[in-house]
Amino acid sequence: MEFSELVRERYSVRAYKPDPVEDEKLERVLEAARLAPTAANRQPFQLIVIHTEGREEAFYDVYSKAWFVEPPLLICACGLPERGWTRRDGKSYVDVDVAIVMDHLILAAANEGLGTCWVGAFDPDAARDVLGLPDDVEPIAFTPLGYPADEPGSKKRKSLEDLVRHERW
Repeated sequence: MEFSELVRERYSVRAYKPDPVEDEKLERVLEAARLAPTAANRQPFQLIVIHTEGREEAFYDVYSKAWFVEPPLLICACGLPERGWTRRDGKSYVDVDVAIVMDHLILAAANEGLGTCWVGAFDPDAARDVLGLPDDVEPIAFTPLGYPADEPGSKKRKSLEDLVRHERW
């Protein structure tokens, strides 16, 4: 799909078919995430690919919406704060890096005909427990990954005039 069309067509999917995701498609989605730019190219992230079948109850504690565990896969994007780049003023870029990785992942998924939905409103303690995360790993975002069983609604976005300034504030 042409990039501008892909960006227009991608949407947050909240209903999924149980159909399996082909290994080749998953590999292409993960490869797009791997190629995402990160600060100083440190790649301070790990992606955890989770098969949902038989684990639905455990993941309801992480995020309580039924559609979260409908597809065959979940992906958790984790940050590795000790490996990330930090700006001179102390600002860590790990969250930014993981956001870029997730953006590449969800766009690649849409290009493969797969649905995703960025989930940040999850219980991080439950995620840590269910995924067995070590203390130095931070769960930052989840996305279900599977074939959409819904249709996109209309997108409401602000105009460019409301979002862009030129030269100065």
